[in-house]
Amino acid sequence: MEVVDRHQNIFPHPAPAPCKFRVTRLKNIRIVLIGTTHPGNIGAAARAMKNMCLDQLYLVQPKAFPCAEATARASGADDLLARARVCASLDEALAGCRLVVGASARLRSVEWPQFTPRECAGRMTAEARLGPVALVFGRESSGLSNAEMDRCHYLVHIPSNKKYSSLNLSMAVQVLAYELYLAGQAQMDQGPRPQREVVAADVMEGFFQHLEQTMQDIGFSDPRQSDKLLRRLRRLFNRARPDRDELNILRGILSAAQGRKTRRG
Repeated sequence: MEVVDRHQNIFPHPAPAPCKFRVTRLKNIRIVLIGTTHPGNIGAAARAMKNMCLDQLYLVQPKAFPCAEATARASGADDLLARARVCASLDEALAGCRLVVGASARLRSVEWPQFTPRECAGRMTAEARLGPVALVFGRESSGLSNAEMDRCHYLVHIPSNKKYSSLNLSMAVQVLAYELYLAGQAQMDQGPRPQREVVAADVMEGFFQHLEQTMQDIGFSDPRQSDKLLRRLRRLFNRARPDRDELNILRGILSAAQGRKTRRG
């Protein structure tokens, strides 16, 4: 009896040539998977990435990795799995990233700036010329938590059938990886766009922690009731995307406010 590999290529084709534009367009794009439950989804995501010339895979607290099922589903993208970086926290995965976009299938109580897949790809490939960027995917069952969405500058939503809108994790990775590939090709012959040197996500997180502490110190917010307020302030500053000098000014103001409160006390 003939044995058929259920993970074989449906459309066989010759081995692809090296991606000519990967070095300048896609090398700085991280695909970040948070808390992935099924190792097969990790392998399928790696395969989708390799199809589209992406190779920066970051795994935040995966349930099972490395795993034989992940390797089987990768179907030749074993090198991506071997180089995948397993991170203890989302902070670790986003360190140094100048832009963070989260994939979300639903809106939250605080509206977040949202991209279509094509808009997302164009923005990310443009930003990736200047430094690392991250596209973040949540858990298969529940997606991104509010705290994880707080780390994103934007969200991206894949439009689908409203009566059946659930996409498998690896399918979502494939759709957005394809858009990134097209955007990289479209920008291949363009010169670098002048862009402001905005601060990285981990530096912004330090500012947000400073802001939260200052608001508590000066009596502006109650720690038990400030989550929604802080989420709105995150949205404001993530939209502004300050550079290093601007952030230093803001933190100086916060420090002065804290010092004045201390002197009054």
